[in-house]
Amino acid sequence: MADQTTQQIIAVLAETAEHENRVAATPETVKKFTGLGAHCLVEKGAGDSAAFGDDDYAEAGATITDRKDAIAKADIIIGIQGIDPKELKGAKQGVTLAAALDPFGKRERIDAYAETGAHSLALEFMPRITRAQSMDILSSQSNLAGYRAVLLASTHYGRAFPMMMTAAGTVSAAKCFVMGVGVAGLQAIATARRLGAQVSATDVRSATKEQIESLGAKAIFVEDVEGIEGEGAGGYATEMSDEYKKAQAELVSSHIAKQDIVITTALIPGRPAPKLISDEQLATMRPGSVIVDLAAEQGGNVDGAVAGETVVKHGVTIIGARNITSALASDASALFARNIFNFFSAFWDKEDAKPIFPDDDEIVQGIRVTHDGKVVHERLLG
Repeated sequence: MADQTTQQIIAVLAETAEHENRVAATPETVKKFTGLGAHCLVEKGAGDSAAFGDDDYAEAGATITDRKDAIAKADIIIGIQGIDPKELKGAKQGVTLAAALDPFGKRERIDAYAETGAHSLALEFMPRITRAQSMDILSSQSNLAGYRAVLLASTHYGRAFPMMMTAAGTVSAAKCFVMGVGVAGLQAIATARRLGAQVSATDVRSATKEQIESLGAKAIFVEDVEGIEGEGAGGYATEMSDEYKKAQAELVSSHIAKQDIVITTALIPGRPAPKLISDEQLATMRPGSVIVDLAAEQGGNVDGAVAGETVVKHGVTIIGARNITSALASDASALFARNIFNFFSAFWDKEDAKPIFPDDDEIVQGIRVTHDGKVVHERLLG
């Protein structure tokens, strides 16, 4: 156990982004960090919007303080989203910053982190490898996003989800189509099924067909056409071939006209979200249908989707989801916080009571974006 003069100080800050209710540490993970020999400084009120009070953090071993003090004393700053680089002027040289940093969308901020000398880690770049599964913030948050998307659709859909047989007649089950079968899509399928909808799904990756069917949904796939050019590093989807795009559009057009609910989840890291539903396809849908676009913040899968807004086109309600997991702040925070703890604990040196990040480690190489005053990630150097 390190003495107080060498003890690693971990700062847990309140999030400043609009509509962000999550927090990067919970009393549970504060206690775990304390067990490693670290000490947590929690900004006053940091967990309030996620239902974690200051007293809960203090009881777990943290010290409650103000933002400026936490940043100034920290060896490690953890967050949901990255902080303003200007705030790092009061931080220790080489402070480690770990959060979802949005390196492609906020590249200027990454450059500014490098100028401050911060060692910044973009947690959304976590490699999709077995060893890193428990550290994967995208998976943990996407799981909740898929669940929430279906509930959000249900509140805007003016009919029931399950089939109901009553003395007054039968209510038909809603038809739900999920486009993009990653973690969010699979959870959306499962949730819609639990609510009683007839569910179908599609994806450019043929390997997902079995997953769709295992959840009791109907797989809608283009046959005998080469799909994506490659599944990409870490199992992420990449761009589709032109031939596949054409065949997919034709298939979706015929299928989507019969759907009541559509959930779109397709993202390509570092690029705008692929367009899956055109204005012409929207026009074929039934009035009162609902679409939840989980990719709205990256440009949207649906023509006309606006991040953070609900719009109606051709009688179809389009919900442009923004930070959808923030609506489930307590659970989302708990999962995110465990991801962060699992990451740091995997690199924690017990003798020195601090994390050691080997330069040749696959996980470190995957998420390190700035180090020693430079932007170092290969995807940001092209």
